Amino acid sequence: MPTSNATEQTPIILSFEEFWLWLEAHTNCIVRVGTPEVVLYDDDDLHWQLTAEGGDARVVQLLRGKTAVAELLIHPGDVTYVQGEPGDVEGEYVFELIAEAETDRLATYHFVLDHGYDAAGGAGPEEPVH
Repeated sequence: MPTSNATEQTPIILSFEEFWLWLEAHTNCIVRVGTPEVVLYDDDDLHWQLTAEGGDARVVQLLRGKTAVAELLIHPGDVTYVQGEPGDVEGEYVFELIAEAETDRLATYHFVLDHGYDAAGGAGPEEPVH
């Protein structure tokens, strides 16, 4: 039975703002972004753009050239924290945006990147250039 790195490491916990600031420097590392209902996949002729809309929303856009193919709207106030850990596929790292209530915990959005979180902003030795 194969072993997974996901069970060997403790998940990291970040605030939404800390994660978003780091993510803005790593848009070329995004593999896919989604919700429980929809997933957007990266492709060679597409690119990601992260922006703010008003003071209370963050926008994740998937673009072909200057044309928006899809976008997701995130309200940071609805995110309690971000949890990151290695994914089931080798080399992928999953960051879940968690919304907690008194009796519920829901991963409202997820970001999959081709490397893990580095507080210094770098991607590590496998990914020297973004």
